Amino acid sequence: MAMHSGVTRTGIHWTQNLRWQPLSNERRRIAIVLPNLGGGGAERLHVYLANDWVERGHDVEILLMQSWGELLPLLSPRVRVVDLKSSRVRNIFRPLSMYLKRVQPDATLAAMWSLTSASVIAWMLSGRRGRLFLSDHSMLSISCVTEHGLSTRFVGGVIRMTYPFATGIIAVSEGVKEDLCRLGGLRPDDVEVIYNPTATGVSPERESPEIQQQLWGVDPCTRILAVGRLKAQKDFATLLRAFAALPAVLNAKLVILGEGPQRSLLESLIREFSLEHKVQLRGFVVDPYPWYRSADLFVLSSKWEGFGNVLVEALECGLPIVSTDCPSGPSEILENGRYGTLVPVGNPHAITAAMVNAVTATQDRDRLMERAKAFSVRAISERYLEFCFPEMH
Repeated sequence: MAMHSGVTRTGIHWTQNLRWQPLSNERRRIAIVLPNLGGGGAERLHVYLANDWVERGHDVEILLMQSWGELLPLLSPRVRVVDLKSSRVRNIFRPLSMYLKRVQPDATLAAMWSLTSASVIAWMLSGRRGRLFLSDHSMLSISCVTEHGLSTRFVGGVIRMTYPFATGIIAVSEGVKEDLCRLGGLRPDDVEVIYNPTATGVSPERESPEIQQQLWGVDPCTRILAVGRLKAQKDFATLLRAFAALPAVLNAKLVILGEGPQRSLLESLIREFSLEHKVQLRGFVVDPYPWYRSADLFVLSSKWEGFGNVLVEALECGLPIVSTDCPSGPSEILENGRYGTLVPVGNPHAITAAMVNAVTATQDRDRLMERAKAFSVRAISERYLEFCFPEMH
């Protein structure tokens, strides 16, 4: 009998006794290590994976450095949540290694550098219990320098010292793989590309006029949607400049779903361009699909991505797309422009022209929705299981 600590869906700490019974040959014990369950794309996809794996009969626990996040309510009640109570990555070695020694999961999946490298150390301290897989979801050569002020030499050195010990390494796009190999000195054969499980099987049916009016207002307008954290990476400032240049005849309205540190900057730009009645920053939304199903166009303006989950969400709802051709993900998802318009990064004039063309052209919604099926939760979940447990397949 082992003591098991975790949190409820409301974040209240609890402790209970759990008897770990031997599992059948087709059942596995899987642990997922994340910083938290905030509203990011990487966090959301692991919720999808965890829920699908428990549906398949596996035992799944999500280990959080800190047990908070808007996505906690989306977890299946059968997914256990463990609070590692670590405010910093450097504090995770002891609680994670103790967990691995006690519970001995068959596979541990650690996501998002630097938590990935820290998990390697904790895993080795535990005596390498089970298998350890690392997954990266961003262009580390860009994000670590831009968002964390770290040198690529330092990040690459840490990767070189830790990643080779893992059982397997996963990148969410070919671009992320190339960046990771170049940065960390890894061989291409060392990294497996598994796209994100983003198509959830939601209904693509357009929202009723009543719901559309509730979301967008009663005035007939061209409804343009963007989704993402309000941070420099997403470059919503360029999107606002592009939106401000749209012809008045379109009577366009822009809604951005997401929260983040650049809210005040974006609000000042909205005032500067006199867009107060045309642009809304609606904050983080747990269920964005009513917005997708009622919009006329989706725009991604990012400077870089790891994959671009929101593009698949838009495709699944049959929504036309304009996206920057940023590194990396969009060109892979949209097949170099076959399923959406790709424009240069940071070019508001190109975004404006592409938006005009997209909202005035005839779109084949069925074709877009068919493309989204390549990224279904069920299919990608199976890919993870095949990679982590090849003996089962």
